[in-house]
Amino acid sequence: MGETGDEMARIVLAEDDADLRRVLQRTLAAAGHEVDALADGGAALDRLQQGPADLLLADVVMPGLDGLALAERASHLHPGLKLMFITGFAAVVVDVGRRAPAGARLLSKPFHLRDLVDEVETLLGAA
Repeated sequence: MGETGDEMARIVLAEDDADLRRVLQRTLAAAGHEVDALADGGAALDRLQQGPADLLLADVVMPGLDGLALAERASHLHPGLKLMFITGFAAVVVDVGRRAPAGARLLSKPFHLRDLVDEVETLLGAA
């Protein structure tokens, strides 16, 4: 990503709900970002092992490798990677004693697509 938040960012999206994944991919692409949309954490980790991205946008609750475990592994691969989580189960993060990494954003479902784009652009523009 360049020096401004206005340039296209490479986003890896991990969301197990196919309909939501398609909507999020289209929305972020329409906002000018390049989006690799994947159905689970394992596939997203494979994509990140192939090369860097600017942002990992992951559902917290997914079968197999969940969003928090994915973020932990992804951060080791790419220490500067920005992290954002989407979830309908925000309490799960607290209940199991696991916390999102420092600097990560959490967007609870349901959310407006404009709010998602705004949060992504704010996070990408942050130093």
